[in-house]
Amino acid sequence: MVDHVYADLSLAALYDSLNPWGPGDDFYLGLLRQAGSVLDIGCGTGQLLRRARAEGHQGRLTGLDPAAAMLVQARRARPDVEWVLGDVRVRCWRPEFDLVVMTGHAFQELVTDEEIRVCLRAARAALTDGGHFVFETRNPGARAWERWTPDRVHEITDTDGTPVQAWHEVRGDGPDRGRVHFTETYTAPHWPAPRVVRSVLRFLDADTLNTFLAEAGLTVVEQYGDWDGSPLTPDSPEIITVTRRA
Repeated sequence: MVDHVYADLSLAALYDSLNPWGPGDDFYLGLLRQAGSVLDIGCGTGQLLRRARAEGHQGRLTGLDPAAAMLVQARRARPDVEWVLGDVRVRCWRPEFDLVVMTGHAFQELVTDEEIRVCLRAARAALTDGGHFVFETRNPGARAWERWTPDRVHEITDTDGTPVQAWHEVRGDGPDRGRVHFTETYTAPHWPAPRVVRSVLRFLDADTLNTFLAEAGLTVVEQYGDWDGSPLTPDSPEIITVTRRA
């Protein structure tokens, strides 16, 4: 599923500014440094793979994303990385990657049970023996959506130097069967009108998530509650999961 905000070329160009490098990226980069071949599902603008290649990673780096506008940014920055347009159904995956990742809460873009099952089966199929599939999803116990309010405005600078403001607003009273519907609003002085994008993310608790993983033939090796490696607790901000083939 393509989030419409990422299908807009001008908004995709703002993505890296809205999502600067952080502790989660450091966590994944450390894993990439130890892997000979990497598949990044939902790679977006490819920040992670681009950084790994810039550091001198000599192995196979493959980024997969269904939003062409995001891959435009990725290809411009690093044409020496394999960028693939589409979702996990574009290929019949073979066990050829030492590491498969989903970063930036891309896993939460999978809003139906079938989307989750298809993605997990593909990730498992792509793993070599001894390989790992690693991803994170926001812990519903931390209720992150309660902080997605219009008064929390992010201001960044467009490529032409124009300031752009962005904010989120949840629709309804919160999760509906684990799904949070919200709008993302972007505005700039030279735009004729604000750009409003409707989005939805799914929040899974650890037990439900682990059930999906087991069904897909994936075994949980580690689960963390935050990027510092702290244990997962009911109110941890993240559910960071390291898996391998069962």
